[in-house]
Amino acid sequence: MIALLSRDLALAVRAGGGFGLGLAFFLIVTVLVPFGVGPETTLLARIAPGVLWIGALLACLLSLDRILALDWEDGSLDLLATAPLPMEGIVTVKALAHWITTGLPLVLAAPVLGVLLSLPVEGYLWVFLSLALGTPALSVIGTFGAALTVGLKRGGLLMSLLVLPLYVPTLIFGAEVARRGAEGLAVSAPLAMLAGISCGVIAVLPFASAAVLRINLR
Repeated sequence: MIALLSRDLALAVRAGGGFGLGLAFFLIVTVLVPFGVGPETTLLARIAPGVLWIGALLACLLSLDRILALDWEDGSLDLLATAPLPMEGIVTVKALAHWITTGLPLVLAAPVLGVLLSLPVEGYLWVFLSLALGTPALSVIGTFGAALTVGLKRGGLLMSLLVLPLYVPTLIFGAEVARRGAEGLAVSAPLAMLAGISCGVIAVLPFASAAVLRINLR
């Protein structure tokens, strides 16, 4: 699993679809929003948690098609299917590699980019915590979507249509945690829901993704 994780991280960096692409898109969204809604500090502070979460979600969505497509194209996926490592472990490593190369940089950059949106000081910690809890779920759900569409020509659009509805609960509770934290309100309920969604997704979807991959590889 360590060897597979190291390989996927190296491929993500070399292919240029890892750290740079997601961060660049996240930065573009954060910079353009003030131009679109105006420079009013009060308005920006109110919408900042939701904008940061939407930007992070869309940035994660950009690189989902690379999770399994490259391995499918060069035949590596067939070899991985015959390896001693169970398919569930392979899918888990793929999701972890995606989170490290895409989700983790977004988590670290979000508080910094919050300055551009006049995010209240009280909200920086909660934006960081909500993204740290929620982005692993985005990567695992995205891996499931990639498994469903692997091998399909131009499957990126179909995968987006399949994955986006599954992203909605994570987006709702993640943005709610950040919003309530920024306003000084209680965050225990949405935080518990967000953690529950992430734990449930991580526990269940690797098995579903592995089953889908076995069907596609037959």
